Order: sequence, then structure tokens, then C-alpha cells
Amino acid sequence: MGLPAKRREDARGQPASALAPLLAPLTSLPGVGPATAAALARLLGRDAPRVLDLLRLLPRDWLDPRPADDPDLVAEGAAITLRVTVTGPPVLGRAGRPTRVPVEAGGRPGELVWFHLRGEWMLRPFAVGAVRLVHGRLGRHAGRFRIAHPELLPSELAAAPRPLPLYPLVEGLAQPKLRALLHAAAARLVPLEEWLGPAARGLPAFATALRRVHGLLPADRTELETARRRLALDELIAAQLALALERRRREAVPKRPTRGDGRLRRALLAALPFAPTDDQRRAAAEISAMLAGPRAATRLLMGDVGTGKTLVAALALLEVVEAGRQAALLAPTEILARQHAATLGRWFAPLGVELGLLVGSEPKRARATTLARLASGELPLVVGTHALLEPEVGFADLALAVIDEQHRFGVRQRLALVEKGSGVDLLLLSATPIPRTLLMAQWGDVAVSELRTRPAGRLPVLTRAVPLRRLAEVVEACGRALARGERLYWICPAIEGESRAERAAARARWAELAARFGDLVGLAHGRQPAAERRAVMDAFAAGRIRLLVATTVVEVGVDVPEATVIVIEGAERFGLAQLHQLRGRVGRGSRPSTCLLLWDEAGGEAARSRLATLRRTTDGFALAEADLALRGPGELLGDRQSGLPSFDFADLARDGDLLPLARDLARDALAADPRLEGRRGRALRHLLELFDRTAALGLLAAG
Repeated sequence: MGLPAKRREDARGQPASALAPLLAPLTSLPGVGPATAAALARLLGRDAPRVLDLLRLLPRDWLDPRPADDPDLVAEGAAITLRVTVTGPPVLGRAGRPTRVPVEAGGRPGELVWFHLRGEWMLRPFAVGAVRLVHGRLGRHAGRFRIAHPELLPSELAAAPRPLPLYPLVEGLAQPKLRALLHAAAARLVPLEEWLGPAARGLPAFATALRRVHGLLPADRTELETARRRLALDELIAAQLALALERRRREAVPKRPTRGDGRLRRALLAALPFAPTDDQRRAAAEISAMLAGPRAATRLLMGDVGTGKTLVAALALLEVVEAGRQAALLAPTEILARQHAATLGRWFAPLGVELGLLVGSEPKRARATTLARLASGELPLVVGTHALLEPEVGFADLALAVIDEQHRFGVRQRLALVEKGSGVDLLLLSATPIPRTLLMAQWGDVAVSELRTRPAGRLPVLTRAVPLRRLAEVVEACGRALARGERLYWICPAIEGESRAERAAARARWAELAARFGDLVGLAHGRQPAAERRAVMDAFAAGRIRLLVATTVVEVGVDVPEATVIVIEGAERFGLAQLHQLRGRVGRGSRPSTCLLLWDEAGGEAARSRLATLRRTTDGFALAEADLALRGPGELLGDRQSGLPSFDFADLARDGDLLPLARDLARDALAADPRLEGRRGRALRHLLELFDRTAALGLLAAG
């Protein structure tokens, strides 16, 4: 006799989840052999995908199976479904000619064609006189309609139409196969307790919404979008709930407030040749209040290009030193870490404040000395890369963790640093302004300090868009600038390329420019050994190299005030926010500066419009909002990184209005049931499982 269902356990001795059928591997579905399993793993981006992972594959579009009455009334090139009658035997293709099947639809003559037909078995359903439902792009040839490589649809859809999902594909998978697998996966769905509460009114249940987006229920476009939005809301609630639980855990850790006496900060400001902006003063005061607070907190410092985030961070670091405690600054690249160490070291040395450096290329002896001094508390400040996260790095009294370019680090990496102390405050720096929707999705209700005002004296950068066909003119202009003694960047979107799309490659462009201008030209990219890249950057900063060809390794953290020109080749391939960051590499000195956007006119009107937007504005906050709408959250901050929110159903550009609702629902649920033990709380635990927020369940278990 078996145990009651609520007490049944799995093989590991854990209570069996109600979601167990969905958490089973995809190989448990009929028809999933080794080859299909490998293709599904590539499609879903997981080594061992589960049934749940397949169900979270959102179709890229839906096919309307309702047949058109008259193909002559449909525009050429449009997707169309037709009920066709086969009017003659197939004409097999020979000598490069297509295979053709003569048909008629709505009284109009036409044909179905296959180029390079593989396997005549595909023609079996098209016997003379057969009536078939087909879908494809409408073409016309010799006065007849034509559909090339039509998809054969189930005949019953003509009488009972329902949307057919169109999924992204990889080699080894076809749409019919994926639809059949989704049908089998959906059969594993079990009824679940509603977790939305009153907010569920007017929305389909979770399982119903899933079946609907996968075309397993009749639906029109409005109903499909309603189902997707229901799933998007669920996904956002799971994310907000996980963020709230993590914040609650951090705030529960005992913290010793950090308060400085101001002597070092006053000395630094007195020594600077410029006065801080009002924005900088306000941000510094907000961070100081965080440090003095009773609970460990997180604050995001967002600053547009050239607004002075480094000074604000420096003031926070000095306050920690004033209090006799320690702080660490984590940067994603060695270039950026060394730039911070150089800038801060230049400011702090006259104050008698020591600063250590921990990067992967540091000599073992120097690294060992730095580790020992950090552990003893002798060294108050350290700047480093991922080397800071190694287990052997310890602190005597870490009070503040500063993370620059925070989106390049995942949650676990950030936690690995703050957990090197007790009640550590976290200051996140972002050189790219982050739209409110993306900010809330990534951090919830994180406290934000904004820097919008540039220090006095900064000259605007002249921005021009130049078609690629004028490349020779741009090279000539660079030659004139070099003759005047100026320093220039030439940015390429790729290190090297084999296709036409990657012709703007750094190595090839460097070779061409070096042949023209000799030793004045240097090359920097991410695949170089760190020491080689550092030597090139140092030579550029010193003026021995005056034309630096580079990839986006120079996007942040490179400060060469003498640089006055930046050429961005393949500009149509970059996001607005990234172009704005690159533009910020010039205009940092006292001389007028220029940004040339070298673009391929094949990019069309959309590319032209985006570049025009960049030319019109220098407001990074406005450009970030535009980039989110145009390219999505993953592209806003450059390459997709582990620290960015990743959603299956939610589209932050379209679903931003759902975020405040998701936040409020998550917050209210935790306020009413802090451990999620009640009826709705248990349903929310299922929600966390459904969207892979199981780490949050661990926080609940730990209290």
C-alpha cells in the first residue's frame, strides 16, 4: 500500500513535487530518441532539458489555418492558407527545374512547387483529385498562383480552425515534429492552485494559457496575446518574488553602521581642479546614508557618459577608510580594473590611503602579499577583476562592495563578494543608464542615484553619420588628424570575419591602416594576452600610438583625454546605448571632438533612423529607453550577460506595465504569508519552481 500523495517522496528522500511530470527529462516523451534529444538541447539551450523547458518555448508567431476564399485577392508575398484540389499528376523536376503539382483553389489555377525535392514520398498526399489544406507564401507565375515548399496542414483544421504555432528551429527539428512534442508535453500539465488571487479575474488559468499559446485550443489573435500576457505576468511575479526574498535575506544579516569623519573626503575635494556637480554631491550623500544605515542595503549609481561616477565611488571608498574598515571594487575586465586603480591611486596617494590590485595577471608574490594584507586588515582598499571572487581572498572587515558595470556579473558572483563580510553594503555602478522597466525586472525596488549633469567645461562631441562608400574619405580625414598630432580610435564590431557581414573586422582594418600610417597604428581586442593588450593601451595613452584600432574592449574604463576622434565602423550593428558609450571615449579633454558613424546603407531606413536619433541627442537616459524599445534588454547593455534578466514569455519593451503589478503582488503575498506556507503561498512556491527560481525556495527553507 503506497503512502498518501501528500507524503510521497522521491528517490532522494525529498517530498515529491506536484510538478514532477513537468520536471521529467524530455527523453520521457514518446518520440524523443537520442538525435531528437540532442536537437532539443540545442534549441532550448540546456544540456538536459525537461518537459517544462519545452513548454516554456514561446512560438515566434502563429499560423492562421483558415483558408482564403480567392488567392487572387491576396497580395503576393503574403502568408496564405488554401484548400487546394489536385488537378493533375506531379511533374518531377529535372535539370534544375522545380517539381510541380498542378492545383486549383477558389476556382483559380495554381501550382505547388518544390526546388531540389528530397524524397518523392513528400508527393504522396497529392494524388489527383485529393483535397488538401496547405500553407505558405503566395507567389505568382505565368498567370497562376504558386506556393513554394508548402506546409501540409491537418485537414480537420478547415472545419475547426485553431492557431498553429511557428517555433524557432534548429537542424534536426521541423515544425510538425515540434508541435507533436508540445502536444505530448502539454498532456503532462496538472491543475494547479491559482496564485494570482483576485488579479486572476478575466485571465485564463496558467495551464489554459500555456495550451492556448501552443495552439492546442481555439483562439484568435487577441486571445493568444491575452494568454501570453498571463504567462508574462506569472514570470515577472516569480522574478519579483525571488528578488524580494533575496533582499529580505540580506536585510536580516546583522550590520555594523559605517560612519566616517569626512577628513579624507574633504581633502580629496580640496585637491581636485574642479568642483563636484550637484548630482555628484547628492549621490554621495545618499550613499553615505546607506553606509550609516542599520541594515545591509543595495544602491545603484547610474551615470550618463562623463558625469563622474568614479568620483562618487571614490568618496564612498574614502568614507569606509575613515571608519577604519575595508572596501573592494570589482570590475569586469583587467583594462577597467587597472584604469580604476590608476585613477584612484592618483587621488588617494597624497591622502596616505593605500590601494591594492588583484587581477589574473598579477605576479604570484605580489598577489600573496595583497591577500595577506587584506586578511589582516592592513590594506583598506582593493580593486580587482573576478580574481577578487576566489575563495582564498578574505577581508578582516569588509564594509562595502562596489561593482562596476554590474550587468556583466551574475547574482552568484555579486553574492560571492558581499558574503566575504557580514552585513556588507553593495554599491552598483552602471555607465549605461537603465530604463525603469529593466531596472525593476533586474533588481526590484532597488534604490537609485542618478548622475545626469556633466562637469563644467566638457565640450559636446560632434556626431556625423557617414556611408561606408565614403570609407576612403574617412581614412584621408584620419590622416589629416594624425598630421595635426591628434589621437584617434577606430572601432570595429568584430575581431576577424569570414563573411560579408563581418568585413568590418579589427585585424583586417588594422592591417590596412598600418600599411598606410605605419607604427602610429595599434590594435586592441579581447583575444589578445592581457599583457599585450595593456602594452598597446599604455602606448596609446602615452601618445606613442596615435590611431588605436579596437573592438568594444575600450567601451568603458578607458580615459585618454587627448583622443579627439572616434570612428565607429559598422555603426548600424551596435545598439544606441553602446554607440553612446563609445562616443564617450572622446570629448574628455579641452579640444573639440568628433564621432564618425561609418555605416552600411544596406541596413536600410531603420538603421538610418537609429543613427539619426544618436546624432540628435546626447542624453544617455533617452537613448537607453529608445534602445530597449528597438532591441530589447539583452542588447541594451551590449552582449547578453548572466546578470541580465532572461524571460521566456515577458517582453520588457511591451510588458513594462505588468512589472509594478508583479512587484505589488509579490510584496503583498510575502507580507500576508512570509514563509509562503498557506494555500496561496504553496501555489506561489509552485510558481517559483515553474520559472526556475528554486534558489528562492532555498531562502524560504533557511528562514
